[in-house]
Amino acid sequence: MIGALRAAFDRETTVEELHPHEPRTWVGRYVFSTDHKVIGIQFFVLGLVMLLMGGLMALLMRFQLAWPFAKVPIVGEWLFPETGGAMTPEGYTALLTLHGTIMTFFVVIPLLTGAFGNYLIPLMIGAPDMAFPRMNALAFWLMIPGVGCLAMSALSPGGGAGAGWTSYAPLSTVGEYSPGSLSGQTWWLLALTFAGFASILGGLNYVVTVVKMRAPGLTAMRLPLTVWGLVIAALLQLLALPVLTSGTVLMFVDRGFDAALLSPGNAADGEGGQPLLWQHLFWFYSHPAVYVMILPAMGIVSDVLSVHSRKPVFGYRPMVIAMASIAGLGFIVWGHHMFTSGMDPRLEMAFLVSTMLIAVPSGVKTFNWLGTLWGARVRLTTANLFAIGFVAQFVVGGLSGLWMAATPVDRYMHDTYAVVAHFHYIVFGASLFALFAGLYHWWPKMTGRRMHEGIGRVHFLGTFLGTNAVFLMMHQLGFRGMIRRTADPTIQDGVAQLQGLNVFITWSAVVLVSVQVLFVANLVYGLFLARRGEDNPWDAASLEWTAPSPPPAGNFRARIQVARGPYDYRVRPAGELDHVPQAAPAEQT
Repeated sequence: MIGALRAAFDRETTVEELHPHEPRTWVGRYVFSTDHKVIGIQFFVLGLVMLLMGGLMALLMRFQLAWPFAKVPIVGEWLFPETGGAMTPEGYTALLTLHGTIMTFFVVIPLLTGAFGNYLIPLMIGAPDMAFPRMNALAFWLMIPGVGCLAMSALSPGGGAGAGWTSYAPLSTVGEYSPGSLSGQTWWLLALTFAGFASILGGLNYVVTVVKMRAPGLTAMRLPLTVWGLVIAALLQLLALPVLTSGTVLMFVDRGFDAALLSPGNAADGEGGQPLLWQHLFWFYSHPAVYVMILPAMGIVSDVLSVHSRKPVFGYRPMVIAMASIAGLGFIVWGHHMFTSGMDPRLEMAFLVSTMLIAVPSGVKTFNWLGTLWGARVRLTTANLFAIGFVAQFVVGGLSGLWMAATPVDRYMHDTYAVVAHFHYIVFGASLFALFAGLYHWWPKMTGRRMHEGIGRVHFLGTFLGTNAVFLMMHQLGFRGMIRRTADPTIQDGVAQLQGLNVFITWSAVVLVSVQVLFVANLVYGLFLARRGEDNPWDAASLEWTAPSPPPAGNFRARIQVARGPYDYRVRPAGELDHVPQAAPAEQT
């Protein structure tokens, strides 16, 4: 099987170029388009809008934690009219559920896999489009009813989904529910189902496109690491996501028909179902989902560091092996989320060891990034600053994750803010830093214009300081035992003494969100005000920079022939190019 897979990736394909005809109407060109670039931009727009919504929800939650049950300014009387504008415990739980769901399933995964994957994969492999353009469009449009179901969940008469973004049974299956109606929790299940099918279709498209539509000469070991990260993440989606989807079906049947599949003591015979089954099904996907977010980020950062440091990626093959190893190990570590569930200690040890082993390929990648920077001619562009910031955040998040992997430590930290801090260092600190690095780097390719470097550097500085001010301090609260998913931390005596730290974190979060106004301003500048520049402003070597900026329908003016890898940077005499494009003739050195 391994030989067959390698042969599939290494064969030089001879797929004839497609000749797409651009729709003549604006709606056909930018709304119902099957062009991979337009679909990628649609994912960008959707993801950034949902990021704004999720960020505002985070601010509301932070306000509650800093000043419990105080009147929420500006929007309080609209959101919580029954209490005169003060948040309720139920309202806090609903916000927490929506925030986690939006940021995980409708922001980070769609942005890093949906947006970058759609836009970059055909360009980086020399293809005119995706293998299945209509399926590609369907994958995006399935996200829209998913967003609608989340809105219905929030607006449900009985209140929104309030079981947390993990929705553990029986909290999510037993409670106020009228048979035949759709409660907030059921709308939440439908939202996840739509997002799940969208990701499955997208992942299938990515794998087939990379295997079958690469330019002649583009073998597996000549693929950019961004493509490797996206393809491995797509394989994770294809293998793990059906498991979560089956879990949502079980929960839907449980809630709608009182089937007692996940609910204890709820069946007619009094025996009931297995609540822990949902945890196994949920985490079997949702831990690999962390790598669905982080593996494309790792590839993006690798490309950005190489281009802006004018040096080949250090240890390309070990980097590919490390990414594949992280994905493989990710399938056998889900149980470390369940150390406090009464698991057999022998099984706990197996999950502990497998989780610790992930530190090995993660360490390989970290040292390879440092090796790429070592002795390089580093350009401190905004994209490169965010890439370097990613490495810093990834190291902090990875090291704190080792505490949770150790069963004796996790028993004390499992339900504390130490877990919240660790998770956000990876999902927010690392993933969104890679997102910003990629946007600043490939924005000239998407628009033909560069964003403002001065504004971008201030944006990086504010984001870096704000991120660490928020999440580093959460570790301290976790060490003192502040429990997560609670609306009032002052009920804990040991934590009440540190309430000033909660206030500090909240103000830091306000600063962090406010700094993103600079990013929005830079987007506007880069879209309308910046002057058009050259096709390859970074002097990058990979294939996407061979196409015009922005690329036309079909992407390339001529057929691509690949003769080398994507990171051919070298020291050359003054006045000569310090790189050789990937599509340059083989005799050019």
